[in-house]
Amino acid sequence: MRLFGRKSESDSGPAEGIGEFWTWWAEARPELDAMVAAGETDRPAEAIGPAIQAVHPSLVWEIVSGLSAAQALVVTAAGDPELRAIAHRWAAAAPAADALWEFHPSRWADPNAMDLTLDVDGYEFVLGKLMLGLRAPHGSLRVDVIAYHPSFTIMDDDTRTEAALLALDRILGEDDVARWVGDISVSAFEPIDAVPAVHLPGVVADLASGYRDEQWAQLEGETATGARLSATARHPLRPVDHPLFDQHIAITLPYTHRDADGLPIGPSLEALRDFEKRLAGQIGRMVGGAVLAVHMSAEGQRVFHVYADPASDATVRAKKLIASWKDGHPRVDVTDDPGWILISPFLS
Repeated sequence: MRLFGRKSESDSGPAEGIGEFWTWWAEARPELDAMVAAGETDRPAEAIGPAIQAVHPSLVWEIVSGLSAAQALVVTAAGDPELRAIAHRWAAAAPAADALWEFHPSRWADPNAMDLTLDVDGYEFVLGKLMLGLRAPHGSLRVDVIAYHPSFTIMDDDTRTEAALLALDRILGEDDVARWVGDISVSAFEPIDAVPAVHLPGVVADLASGYRDEQWAQLEGETATGARLSATARHPLRPVDHPLFDQHIAITLPYTHRDADGLPIGPSLEALRDFEKRLAGQIGRMVGGAVLAVHMSAEGQRVFHVYADPASDATVRAKKLIASWKDGHPRVDVTDDPGWILISPFLS
């Protein structure tokens, strides 16, 4: 496997040019195929690189053996939640896979990962020699990883980290790394209780088995002014599970019936419960989809935090839905939030 792209330091704005990329691809495809047929492995990369950077300069890309096709072009956010939707929209716009090419927005788990040798900055990195110290604190949704490899003794820290991240993506799959792996560190010395990296998928599968059904967490806290706050959050709550939902829709409903702490009671509480049921029904019918992530109540108002694909009709449906709210003056606020920063305290 040859790694052809690396993350840029650029902090460019929203990506443009996905359509232009695929127009270029259709025009360049005959020449790219001829290069591959001639065994010129570097030349396709030289041609593809500038086209990918025109979509967004911070996307990471590589050409690897495909799952079904001879080759796969992988364009990934490399764990950056701000770019994940761009990579997925790029892949969604791709032509159908054929015998030569397929397209992916993230690296997938390779069942033969332990047989792979990666080229990392000119170093041969044999995955079969990778050892991992694994920690899963009680109640944690993630496994912390300490990676050790004999080659780490001759690599600098940045290269060690890059090698470890690439290895985890190959062993577990990039999306499951985002879901289930917490802190990742590297060591030039093997941890005392390290195990071969081949065991990582089993550890993660065991952890994930407890979260197959939809779950919600009840939370309490205080607002910035010290008022009591009550929240209900989806659990686990992770943007990687909804890569195209980068539009934040905040539905704010004021209520008049509240207790001494400002939380809803009586008729207001019943009205809020009814609204939530109707909102769930609308979400199920939204074109392009959406997800209710969190709702919070404090100081006489409840805010429903919904994330949706901007191409969906979620905003229109939300505005129609609040028209029926009689307990005060509701509102809908819409912003771009690809990293789900506005609800970051609830992410798990």
